[in-house]
Amino acid sequence: MSDPGPIEGATAELAAWLAGAAGAAVPVGPPGPDTDPGRLTLWPLELRPVRQTRGSGGAEPYRFTVRYLLAVGGPDALAALDRVLVAATTTGARTLTLEAGDPALWTAFGTPPRPALLIDVPVQITPAQQPAAPVLHPLRLRQLDMLTFDGRVVGPAEQPLAAMRVEVVGQAYATRTDPAGRFRIVGVPHDPEQPGPVRLRLTGRGQVLTAEVDPTEPDIVIVCAPPAH
Repeated sequence: MSDPGPIEGATAELAAWLAGAAGAAVPVGPPGPDTDPGRLTLWPLELRPVRQTRGSGGAEPYRFTVRYLLAVGGPDALAALDRVLVAATTTGARTLTLEAGDPALWTAFGTPPRPALLIDVPVQITPAQQPAAPVLHPLRLRQLDMLTFDGRVVGPAEQPLAAMRVEVVGQAYATRTDPAGRFRIVGVPHDPEQPGPVRLRLTGRGQVLTAEVDPTEPDIVIVCAPPAH
């Protein structure tokens, strides 16, 4: 047997609470002319939206309120309604609203108006959590190498370009070239098992350029072409 849905579960839970408060079972069904005059009736009347929340730990539950109509079947059920009112107001276990006297409501049910109240029940739908992927291999910790590499930034005629900003793309490593166009970048992480070029971004003289360099080269030379006019 599958688990009840959010509205079905909320209705069953409320009906069980009402049975304890009223001292008798409360059937779920719309009030009508043939309702047992000695009983209360419970019916989910509408779904009401509530403000949603947003967190940083994954998908948040979707929240709403189910508004129920609790009506007496006749004068013999007034004592049960009294017991429900006392139980709800003295313990604060339920949110009651005394706004069920709209004549149009009873016209829609095809029955004369009768004492009734509304009960709001908060409900939420919790998204299913995706299971974490299984760990198939033992955890292995490796220490990355920290590289220091030197280079020069020059123009087309080997003219040194001073004061050029040189930074590692995607990392917080940056420096500027000296009057001879030289730069040194210290402490760049390097994985020897996955070697590859390092992308540099050069900014200065009205240009923003990128270059891929081999950090193992003893003297890296980056040639910057003059800006096109």
